[in-house]
Formats: sequence, C-alpha cells, structure tokens
Amino acid sequence: MAKNEAQTRQEIIDKQLALAGWDVNDVSQCTQELDIDLVAAGVPHKAESTSKFDNHQFADYALLHRSKPIAVVEAKKTSKDARVGKEQALKYSQNLQKLHGGDYPFIFFTNGYDNWFWEYNVYPPFKVHGYPIRDDLEWMQQRRESRKPMSVELINTDIAGRDYQIAAIRSILEGIEAKRQKFLLVMATGTGKTRTAAALFDVLIRARWAKRILFLVDRVALANQALEAFKEHIPSEPVYPKDGDKGLPKDRRIYVETYPTMLNVIQSIDSQRNYISPFFFDVIIADESHRSIYNTYRQVLDYFHAIKIGLTATPTDRIDHDTFSLFECDQGQPTYAYTYEEAIQHVPPYLCDFEVLNVRSKFQIEGIRGETLTEEQQESLKLQGIDPDDVDFEGTDLEKKVTNSGTNAVIVREFMEECIKDSSGIVPGKSIFFCISKDHARRVEEVFNKLYPEYGGNLARVIVSEDRFAQDLLKQFKKNDFPRIAISVDMLDTGVDVREVVNLVFAKPVYSYVKFWQMIGRGTRVLDIPEKRNPWCKEKDKFLIIDCWANFEYFKLRPRGKEPGEQIPLPVRMFRTRIKQLEAAQKANSPEVISSAIKALREDIASLPKANVVVRESAKDLDAISKDEFWRNPSKADLEFMRVHVAPVMRARSEVDFKAMRFEMEIVELSTALLEKNADQVQIIRDSIINQVNELPLSVNVVEAEHDLIEEVINPYNDWSDVSVEWLNSITKKISPLMRYREGTPSQVMKLSLSDLTAEKKYIEFGPKNERMTTLAYREKVEQFIRDLEANNEVIQKLKAGAEISKSEVKALAELLESQRVPVTEDLLRKVYDHKTASFIQFIQHILGLKKLESWTETIEAKFDEFIKRHNTFGHLQIQFLQTLKTFILQNRKVERQNLVDRPFTQIHPNGIRGVFKPTEIEEVVEFIESLVA
Repeated sequence: MAKNEAQTRQEIIDKQLALAGWDVNDVSQCTQELDIDLVAAGVPHKAESTSKFDNHQFADYALLHRSKPIAVVEAKKTSKDARVGKEQALKYSQNLQKLHGGDYPFIFFTNGYDNWFWEYNVYPPFKVHGYPIRDDLEWMQQRRESRKPMSVELINTDIAGRDYQIAAIRSILEGIEAKRQKFLLVMATGTGKTRTAAALFDVLIRARWAKRILFLVDRVALANQALEAFKEHIPSEPVYPKDGDKGLPKDRRIYVETYPTMLNVIQSIDSQRNYISPFFFDVIIADESHRSIYNTYRQVLDYFHAIKIGLTATPTDRIDHDTFSLFECDQGQPTYAYTYEEAIQHVPPYLCDFEVLNVRSKFQIEGIRGETLTEEQQESLKLQGIDPDDVDFEGTDLEKKVTNSGTNAVIVREFMEECIKDSSGIVPGKSIFFCISKDHARRVEEVFNKLYPEYGGNLARVIVSEDRFAQDLLKQFKKNDFPRIAISVDMLDTGVDVREVVNLVFAKPVYSYVKFWQMIGRGTRVLDIPEKRNPWCKEKDKFLIIDCWANFEYFKLRPRGKEPGEQIPLPVRMFRTRIKQLEAAQKANSPEVISSAIKALREDIASLPKANVVVRESAKDLDAISKDEFWRNPSKADLEFMRVHVAPVMRARSEVDFKAMRFEMEIVELSTALLEKNADQVQIIRDSIINQVNELPLSVNVVEAEHDLIEEVINPYNDWSDVSVEWLNSITKKISPLMRYREGTPSQVMKLSLSDLTAEKKYIEFGPKNERMTTLAYREKVEQFIRDLEANNEVIQKLKAGAEISKSEVKALAELLESQRVPVTEDLLRKVYDHKTASFIQFIQHILGLKKLESWTETIEAKFDEFIKRHNTFGHLQIQFLQTLKTFILQNRKVERQNLVDRPFTQIHPNGIRGVFKPTEIEEVVEFIESLVA
C-alpha cells in the first residue's frame, strides 16, 4: 500500500536512520526540515518575499557533525521514484557548502524502499542498502579532506616487487583516481594474488583512501591462508579474526572472512547493537569464488558500498560473462591479466612447468565384465560371494557403481614408481591425490598403508572437510616432513598453497575447465626463496601430473568442458510450486486447497529475513502483497506477479530444513497432480514419497511416535486417488521434520577385490614439453620388433625350435637389435623389464613366450618374504626396518652400508640399523642384501 511522504518518513526512513544510530529527534545528531537561507548563501532570490519558501529551502533531514550538516537526506513518498529527489538534494548540498564552506555535504535521496548515495564531484550516485553510522561519516569526511594522489605513492616492493604485481596495483590505483570503483584482476595461480592485494591495501592506507578492507574467500582453509599472508606482509595492521573475537569488532584494518559468515552477519542485523553499516569497508576483495557469488553470496558484495576488486586465476578466455559484468569490465577485458604462460616463460620462471603422464588400468579402459574375466578372477568373485554374471560395469562406473581394490592398487603402484621423489630418490615428494569421493579417498589411503606399511600410516593421509581435524592435517602436510601425500576430495582442489608439491594425481574425471586449471595450480609454485626451502624439497624445476582419467585428452578435444549449471535455490522452487498448486485449486474450485495454499505462501513470505539485502531490495514488492485484500481472490496477474517478482526473493531463506522442504514440495506437487487429475503423475510422486518414508528408522523415538501415520502412508493398498487435504497437511506437518533421520538406501557400490593391470602408460605432449617414451612404450616397441623378426630371422627361429645357438649368432642378433631407431641392448632390457641379472637371450626367450622371466621386483619381494620367515623372532621394529629396506632397494636399485645409518632408516631409529639390530644380526642383514644387489 502506497504511503504519503509523512508516513514514509515516520514508518520507514526514521527507523532506518535509527538502525544506523541516528536519533532524528536529537537535535545534536539530526535536524529535520533544516532551514537553508538562500539569501545568506548568496543564491539569487526574490527581492520581496511573500512566503517563507521564496528565499528558503527545507531539507528533510540533515545529519550533523560538530553541529554542522555532514549529510542531507531528501525523502519522497513510496510511490515515487527516489531519483526524483536527486537534483533537489544536490541543491541542498551545494547551498549548504556555500553557507559553511568546506566540502559538499554527502547526499542521500530515498523513497523508503530505494536509497541512493552521492558523493558529489567524486563519484556518480549509487544505490545503497542503508545509512552510515556517525563514525563512518566522520571517516568519509576525513578521507575526502586528507587523501593524497596515488600516482606518487610508492608501492612497497618488499610485499609485491615483481613487475606484473606492480603493474596490476598501478592499474587499479589509476582506475580509482579515474573515479572507477570495480576492478577485475586475472592472475595465474601462484603469481601472488594475495601479496598483490596486501601491497595494494598498503598503498591505499598510506594515501588515506582506505581504513578497512574485507578479503572474501569461499572456504575456511583459504581464509586462514590469506590471514597468515596479511600478517606476514602487513604486520603492523590489526587483523580479524583473532582468538577470542566475538561478533565483528570495529577496531581492525584487515578483515578476512568467508562468504557464508559475512552473509550471516548482514542477514542477522535486527538492531542498532548488531548493525554493520554498508559504508563500514572501504575496499572489498573477492577472491576466487566460482559461480557461488552470482547466487546467494552476491548479496555480500551488493550490500557494501566500497571499492570492489575481483581476483581470479581462471584464464581470461574461460571467464564467463557474469564475472566481467559484475566488475564492470568489457567481455574478455579484465583490469589486468597475467597468464600462466607468461609466468613460466619469464627468466627465471615465476611458475613451475609440468609434465603429464597418462596412466589407466585395464578395467578403466575395458570395464569389468564377468564373462571376460579369467577363471581365477571369476573364482575370486565367487569366494567374495559375488556371482560373476552380476558383474557388468563400464570403466566410467569405477568408484561410482563399483569399486575394485586392484584398480586403486595399480594407480598407487604407478604413482610410487613414476612420481618425483625427494633428494633421497626413495620417498615421494609432496603430492596431492584428487579422488572421486570420500569413500574413494579412504580406500586409496588403505591401499597405501597395505602396500607400504613401513611408513606406519604416515606416508599418505586423507584430508577432507568433514574431518574435524582437517585443518590440523592440512597444517601438517604444509609444515612437516610427513605426510607426503594428501588424499582429498574437493577440499584441496582450489586455493591451498603448498610450494613443495611436485606430484598431482588426477584420480577422478574433471568436467569443469575452470576447476581443471585450479587443480593444476596446486603444483605451479616455485621455490623462489632458498632460505625457506625445506629438507624434503630442496629443488623443484618441474612437477608431474599423473592423469588416471584422460582429463587432458578430454580438454584437448572439448576445450570448454562441462561447467556446472546454476541451480534454482530450493526455497524459490518451493514457492513456485505453491503458486502452481493455488492456480490448480482455483481452476478446480477447491476452497480447502485454496485456503491451505494461501496460508503456506504467506507463511513463506513472513519467514524471510528482514535484514537480508535481497529482501530489502524487494521491500516495495513485498509490501504490495502484505495486505489481506491481496489474498482474498488473487487474480492470474497477481499470481504471475508473485512468480516473477516475489519467488526469486525466497533465495534469501537460508535458515531452513532443506530435507523437510524437499519432502514437503513433493506433497504439494502431489496435491496439484490430484487437482489436475493427472493419474500418472500421482502414481510417480506417491511412489517417491513412500520410498522416502520407508527409509525412516523406527528405532528413533520421534519417528516411532508417528508409527501409525507412517504405516498408513506406506500401505500398498492405498492408491491415494482420493486423499483429503487434511491428511496431506498432516503428513507435511508430522513427517517432513523427520526426513533428517532418513537412513537412505544401502550403498549401491559393489566392492570387488580383483587384480588389475596397467593398460595405458604414456607421457603426453602438453604445452611446451615434448613427448617422451615411458618404459611401457619402449617395451611395446621392442616386443613388436621381435615379433616382426620371427618369420625371417634364423636365430629367432632356432630359439623357437629349441635348438642351441652359438655366441656369434647371439652377437649378430644383438647387433641387429642395437642398430634399430629405438636401440635394444641388454642394459636397456634389464631396466625396462625390471631385472638386474638376466641375459640378452633370456629376455628374447621371455618376449617370445618361451621361458617366463621373473621380474627383479618379484625376486626381491620373494627373497625378503623368505628372509623374514626364516627370522620370525625379529620384533616389530626390526620387521618394519626390513620392509623399509625392501622399498629402498626396489626404488633405489642399490644399497650401501652408509645408507643404513641415514634417512629413511633414521626415521625408524635415530641410529639407523645400529639401533634396531645386534651386531651379529647386522652382519647377517648386510650379507643378505649384498647377495641381492651384487
């Protein structure tokens, strides 16, 4: 209902000012109907005045500072566009400046619903969501009087001294002086976005353009990381949060928070006590936040009136239109950009280049099907209680519909063989495994612990957000020697900086190009500060990506990938579902459902958080439907108005039980289907509701209390074709809140324990690196060449026939093979077939399938097993030492006495082998290993 100007002021504007701490009845704070004498101001006037209005103006409100107007507010009634008062408010400000000197008072013009702020001669008018408190206005006045030209202000190069960082800062400073307030920086991951932000803020503080900065991130881990960076780079400036902080203190300079936390702050404003002014921050920096910023969390940016800077590592050609629009940049034209290619081509490089190794198992490529498994594998399934005929999975089903321990073992073994190691050449450098699910991550951890028990469970650790110790584990991964491998799902995909990371394992398919590059960014950082290098990573000239799901091939063939669509929030869909129900009830002339639907719609509207930015922006629309007369008989136009203008506001409802709401929405959809006599839809929704109710555990007391109603719902003989509104409302009221207890159906993932094989292992060409040959590729070429010789080479034919061959014939065959484009020698064959002692002819016989050659790894494993069995009196620590020794030999191919008193053996005991075995036992162990590596 429209209000006149007096009502608008009393019922809306006075309350908004009071929320910001302005008492409009306190003459020391505010003057209402401020009399501006035009004669005294030197404004042209009538010589003879017949009315007080002839030579006077009356500002609706003047906000005072030291008894002088610091701001004026021009009010219009709710039915008028607030901008009608723009010129009138400007005249007030100009004439007050003539009367009092100094700067123009700040200008506000409003109709109660829409508030506009104008810092005349500095920025154009902006729509704002409230009024500044007195401290804010006083600072704004000081800032206007004391700010200095930023073109002459030096950048602290100790914080950000690289050429591109300085250029980025300068581009923003120049933009600010050119009266711009929104900027977008595109800087590759690892090029120092946070350092650049810190150096920028340092300049703005010194130039008196800013007092408070808000640095927004989308996760707690990133907030902690940014906070540490600001403490390091600007240690003199007080930061938030600190231990013991409650609420949002007003005495800090740097505020680092997550979007959800800040959204909660502005949505919980209900009194002067917890009011945070839209003018509280001078600068807001939005760090990489993906698409979430365009939905719920955009409210945070919209609420505050400040310089706003977006930071992103997404390549410019992959940034969507919304991001450029949000920060008022032309499409494809950020304020400043510095690319990954530029960073790695710099001399010395600012970022680390990488190599990519494709590794996929037989099951990943071919799938797992009972009829194609070997007899041994089929028997293994039967022993697990699984019928081989029930096993029929595509490779893409792995870790979704089926899990196979053997496939995870292939990935882990290939990683341990091919990964970049530390300086010892034994233990993997810092590595991140990106897994498909939390269960998958834990299964990978189990494989590491099973295959490499000598590390005592410390080599690889799962770090996922649901773990309450996740932040502690992440800190250990960053700061400590162990764990070396972080296994995670989503939590480490973006934003987490560990300079020492030298291996990334893509153990999951990735469909978003943006996320794909953010994951790559976890390894791009260089070790640019020698004195800060850790013992476990002294050098890093490249990093390795082991891609187990052909992600690089996917993005080479389909560069854009598949970005996640923006979902419509559930409360919005719920509100629209209710509107549809009301329409159907009106058509079916069902007064009972009409009444019920209207009641529910009004309750949804009443539940909106009043302080929410979205709600406040839509106050005029909400006020239009707040009166009883609107709801007496809503017309088709009224329903369309709600669908278009009111439903989107429902996204502000963040404090709801979403599980209950999803269930309730199905009840509403069922009611609509019954009204429309859509029998097929009724059956589908009925079955869905019954399935959900079936999953409620009666062992929970509050669920058991509704036992009779639950039995009635799941009764198979009730076809629901003629259920009452009262009964459906009863289900909504009593069953919806129980949905949080749903147990859900048991996991449909089939668990298999089948041995798997590496079927594809190749380095691929990506970026500036050339393709190189792996051991697998070399073996394939050698084997193909030998097979090609079978038909015509006499020596090979004699071997196949079992005839003896002379030394000269062996030499001739060896020279022939060595002369090929890909040379074949005994030394190379020993390396690629993992055997230190086999002869040239033994390798040829193995390739021809005449005599199987046991690999050196298999030999070593068997010998150690035999040795440990012979010495079954050895204690746990001694066996752990031997397991470590086995791993050392397998990875290093040799061992000397000195190694046994050095790392990694000193991690078992400070004195290495001397602290674990007696002298006589030491000699026996040394004699044993010398027989292996002689």
